[in-house]
Amino acid sequence: MTQHHILRDRALAFRSRHVPGHPLVLPNAWDVTSARLVEDAGAAAVATTSAGLAWALGAADGDRLDRDRALAAVAGIAGAVGVPVTADIETGYAPDTAGVGDTVRAVIAAGGVGVNIEDALYGPGEGPLRAVPEQAERLAAARTAADAAGVPLFVNARIDTFLRGAGGVAETLERASAFLAAGADGVFVPGVVDPGTVKALAAGIDGPLNLMAGPGAPPVADLAALGVARVSIGSAIAQAAHAATRRAARELLESGTYESLAGGLDYGDLNRLLGH
Repeated sequence: MTQHHILRDRALAFRSRHVPGHPLVLPNAWDVTSARLVEDAGAAAVATTSAGLAWALGAADGDRLDRDRALAAVAGIAGAVGVPVTADIETGYAPDTAGVGDTVRAVIAAGGVGVNIEDALYGPGEGPLRAVPEQAERLAAARTAADAAGVPLFVNARIDTFLRGAGGVAETLERASAFLAAGADGVFVPGVVDPGTVKALAAGIDGPLNLMAGPGAPPVADLAALGVARVSIGSAIAQAAHAATRRAARELLESGTYESLAGGLDYGDLNRLLGH
């Protein structure tokens, strides 16, 4: 089977997992090791976290990492796992629509079968969100590039109305409708887990709804009952891992003890996981 056929099959498998009421659950990864651990835990797919990936490469999140470095990391992850990989590509790693198309082609070349593209703006004096027509054009460019490559890439339109305090349900539904019409396959609304709001979003969006969960959010089963089709956790695992690093370093340097290192993964298990 050719690489193109493998990618196409993975893309179709990934698409089929977005079922309202039976959501695809994605513990986000940021490097090869975290991706292998996520796959080993039983995940049906691996989603990258742009923040975690940027931090691992020594950059801040928020459109500050260049495309080549980001997608080299995605390629490493996709080459290390046997499940579909979807890449969080921030706003598209490009200032214009043509560049978004280039990014999507690069994601497919890296082995990715899905992307998240957000509508936030991060430049000085910009934002908080990109205008609907402009964002729709960027999503259409992603769709066109994927279709031309012959890979049914899942384009997840991230809407940051709640995350950035730029609107509520009505504004989110308006954006979702425009973005789905432009070629997006699903809608990602981080920053909201209130059951009433989630139910309204799931009912009002004519496509799979993705939410970002984490500590304090309802369990996956409760989100499923509200009609959610995909649950991810963004940079939360990366943040927890880095917190463990800081705790261990501070304990060692301040008290000379090692208690926070208890419960670490076995050296041999990690070596075997990465040695196949």
